[in-house]
Amino acid sequence: MMPFMFDPTFILILPAILLALYAQGKVKSVYAKYANYRAMSSITGAELARRLLRDQRIDSVEVELVQGHLTDHYDPRKKVLRLSPEIYHGTSLAALGITAHEVGHAVQHEEGYTMLVLRNMIVPFASIGSQAAFPLLFIGLILGSQSLAALGVVVFMFAVAFQFITLPVEYNASSRALALLSEGGYITAEEEKPVKKVLNAAALTYVAATAMAIMQLIRLLVISGLLQRNND
Repeated sequence: MMPFMFDPTFILILPAILLALYAQGKVKSVYAKYANYRAMSSITGAELARRLLRDQRIDSVEVELVQGHLTDHYDPRKKVLRLSPEIYHGTSLAALGITAHEVGHAVQHEEGYTMLVLRNMIVPFASIGSQAAFPLLFIGLILGSQSLAALGVVVFMFAVAFQFITLPVEYNASSRALALLSEGGYITAEEEKPVKKVLNAAALTYVAATAMAIMQLIRLLVISGLLQRNND
């Protein structure tokens, strides 16, 4: 058997890889552009986060500075919203859009948004699936065990499910972000379009991740022989 990285089935995930590269490039270019557009409100990401949380009557979430570039995230376990330096201190439209998006996740958590709850539940299984799938498949093929190879495919399905569930979670957070910013008067009507571009560019990375997961699943099915077996 050829090594996996040189396997002819690698061509199946090539389109997804190209999409991922495009998405990453899009995020960088859009962010770089609107990171130079200062919002009329001149509010920093940190202050915006605290105000939005207060507006939503959420007083149990802390706002912290985290190192790194675009490492912004909401931690539902510790109920902490972490912003990278350029977002925490930034007053650009990009900074406000990213901040509001993370606040959107905090609001989802507070409300018990169904898809977020489901995603949090599946995280451990998705983590195991993404790490164990290829070793199980590889060992199954070496030992000639169809059942072990099939198990590798099955556990990877959790990783695919996680990516599918992530899509509505992220798009919902972006939708909430725009509403929070516009309804709260933190951005003007003219600033809504640029902020939406920032959020849409970020969302494309999740679309690419989902496409990658789907194509990897198809690749696993082909390598394991399960796809051919089902066709037979």
